Amino acid sequence: MKSRFRILTSILVLIGITATQSCGVYSLSGASTTAETITVEEFLNNTDLAPANIAQNFTNRLKDYYQQNSSLRVVPEEGQLQIEGVITDYRLNPLAPVSTGTDRTTQADLTRLTIAVRVNYVDTTEPKNSFKDRSFSFYADFPNTQDLIQVQESLERKIFDQILIDIFNATIANW
Repeated sequence: MKSRFRILTSILVLIGITATQSCGVYSLSGASTTAETITVEEFLNNTDLAPANIAQNFTNRLKDYYQQNSSLRVVPEEGQLQIEGVITDYRLNPLAPVSTGTDRTTQADLTRLTIAVRVNYVDTTEPKNSFKDRSFSFYADFPNTQDLIQVQESLERKIFDQILIDIFNATIANW
C-alpha cells in the first residue's frame, strides 16, 4: 500500500514538474512563439483624411500591446519577429438614412469611421508563420448629432483595440 502511494506521488510530482518546466512557448494571452524580441517599424500613413499623427499613435499602441500581452522585448532593429505596415484607409461613410421635414430630404443618422492597415510580418524563428500584405480593418459608428472632432479620439482607440487584437492573433497567437 505504501509503495503504491509512493509511485502515485512520484508520478504526480513528475507531471507537475513537466507542466511547470515546459518549453515556455504558451502564455495566458495565447501567444505561442519561441522568439524573445520583436521589432515594430514605424507605420506609414497613406491616407488623405487621417490625422497627421495617426501612424505614430498606431505604432506606439502596437508596441505597447506586444509588451503587455507577451514576454517579447521590443527592440529597435533586427528582432526575431518583425512587423511593418501602412495605414491604408481612413474613411467616413453615412449610415442609417432618415427622412427629415416635409421636403423629404434624406440624411444619415449615423456615420461610420473605418480604419484599415496593411501589415508585413516576418518570423525568423518560424518562417512559415510570416506573411506579406495582410489587411486588417475595423470600424465604429457615431451619431450625426456629434461632430467627428468630438468623438475622433475615442473612436480611433476603439478601432485600434480591435485591429491590435487581430494583428496579435495573426502573428504570435497563430489564429
